[in-house]
Amino acid sequence: MTETEVLDIVAGIARKLDARQAEITHAMTGLLAHEVDQLNEDPQLVELLEASVQGNISTIIHVLANDIPVDHLQPTTAAVEYALRLAQRDVSSNSLVRAYYMGQDALRKICYDEVDSLGLPGPMTLAVLKHLSEVMYSYIDWITLYVFDAYEQERRRWLGARGNVHSSIIHTLLNGTGSDGSTFETETHYRLDQTHVAMILWSTGPDDDAGLNTLDHYVLDIARHLTTDSAPIVTAIDRQTLWAWLPFGRRQPVIDTTELSAALPARAGVRTAIGLPSAGITGFRRSHEQARAAYSVANVPNTPARPVVSFGDRGVAVVSLLAENLDSTRAWVWEVLGPLAENTDQAATLRLTLSTYFAHGESHLHTAQQMNLHRNTVKYRVTKALGEPGTGIAGHSKLDLALALQVCEFLGPTVLR
Repeated sequence: MTETEVLDIVAGIARKLDARQAEITHAMTGLLAHEVDQLNEDPQLVELLEASVQGNISTIIHVLANDIPVDHLQPTTAAVEYALRLAQRDVSSNSLVRAYYMGQDALRKICYDEVDSLGLPGPMTLAVLKHLSEVMYSYIDWITLYVFDAYEQERRRWLGARGNVHSSIIHTLLNGTGSDGSTFETETHYRLDQTHVAMILWSTGPDDDAGLNTLDHYVLDIARHLTTDSAPIVTAIDRQTLWAWLPFGRRQPVIDTTELSAALPARAGVRTAIGLPSAGITGFRRSHEQARAAYSVANVPNTPARPVVSFGDRGVAVVSLLAENLDSTRAWVWEVLGPLAENTDQAATLRLTLSTYFAHGESHLHTAQQMNLHRNTVKYRVTKALGEPGTGIAGHSKLDLALALQVCEFLGPTVLR
């Protein structure tokens, strides 16, 4: 038994891991997002977590395949950026470090299974396992020290960053761990005994300080258009995300997202999620919860990008709940819609027609007027979509059908077959 033999076997295991890399990355991301506090609160954060996991797994496989010393490595951009984003969002550094050690344990078990499948003699098995364990321990020890240092530096910088002055006191109020609100009002000069509309704004453009400035100006544009009673309160969550609340005194504004999108000056890459108007401290929190729900719908990967999404928009409230468990929702959509759940142009046309038909009181005439089609065309499409009475999708309730169609409209290819 020589070192060369051990390295050859380890390299073979690395090649097997490389072939399964996408599967391992997806499973490990799901595990960490579910098991580690605060890592699954935001779709964008989960997407960045997956990129970090992929980068780390790819590096470890590269180290195992080529016997590269750990001190010759550079951390992946995604791993460092994820640590910085957690620091900006005030997510505990404990969550960051715990995720790395949970990932190490998960990958070690996968490697052990691969070794077991080889049926090696006892001494060789021990030698291979020893080498694998040493490499993974050395890598995790090195990377956690690196990203923890990056986290701490970014946390100190971010606490004094422009636009984040009110972050701590706002989070305290949202978490319900503060006082009756008097301290909040004294420090922010924002009244709580009024109607609030919460917003989340984020940029999909370049990740730099100009992004926050653009979002800040957009909040003011919205406030002017809706004629708020006073200045909004704004806090930066990370370099691409702002939370804001618009004050309306005793008024209950009606916000039409279509009209709002058309009226405001276009800003490339800026998107907005809006909660419903609500009053008092409870309303301040509730409107923000609704904005986050709308934000979660807007950020499901591979879905239609809407510039403005409101919790009050048709279907958003229910779809936000269904988006919390995409695997289950996807299976349900397929069961209800059958062939209409296919990701094809023909199915999309039938889904749109049937959804418009339900939204207009099952009137062929009104649907035709809305879609600028001939009434007979609408009737043909609806009949084709529903199939024979009592069979296929026609066997499901109209409520289920209408809801499943709404889910497809908002979540797109994510839930389609």
